[in-house]
Amino acid sequence: MKKITAIEPQKNRNRVSIHLDGEFAFGLARITAAWLKVGDVMSDERLAKLQADDARERALQQAMLFLSYRPRSEKEIRQNLNKHEIPEEVVEETLERLRENGLANDNKFARVWVENRNTFRPRSRRVLTMELRQKGLDDETVQAAVSDVDENALAFDSARKRAGRFKSLEWGEFRKKLSEYLARRGFPYSVIAPVVTQIWSEMHPDDHGKNFEDEDLQ
Repeated sequence: MKKITAIEPQKNRNRVSIHLDGEFAFGLARITAAWLKVGDVMSDERLAKLQADDARERALQQAMLFLSYRPRSEKEIRQNLNKHEIPEEVVEETLERLRENGLANDNKFARVWVENRNTFRPRSRRVLTMELRQKGLDDETVQAAVSDVDENALAFDSARKRAGRFKSLEWGEFRKKLSEYLARRGFPYSVIAPVVTQIWSEMHPDDHGKNFEDEDLQ
């Protein structure tokens, strides 16, 4: 049995230091230590439970902080908790708590990722698939998220926003630069070709002599 001889605040205001028999023993979250007081006599079993409860609370708070910036896949959450040296069994408990509260959901994450990409940084279906797999999502989840991606519409919208920079260029250079821009975003030639031709035609309605499909990419 050991006696609590001091409970002192840490630099992190959400944590306190527990001293047993005159010596520092371990840190606890304030919420975990809320019912402790100097003079309490602690068994080894109760001390072990306090530290286990603290590990769970610390893991949950870290996960919530990590999720506060943007949605995350389960793989990303797991990697972040591992980086903070959370015990593996506590990581799994934390993920289960997050799932129960709808905060860890790979299907939802995949949909949000694709929607965000489509809105702000359009990518081809192939690139989106690669990105989601890198996030640790399984093939079924990935395919469900990208199945409705309209590559032609995304490429056209992206090209139209970019094309103004190339308006003064001749056809050959215009085609090259806009094609390269779309290719860097993973769009295939079969999508790039008609999109670039259509954008050129809209910008130069009196020029009917260009046929993208008949020319090789330089």
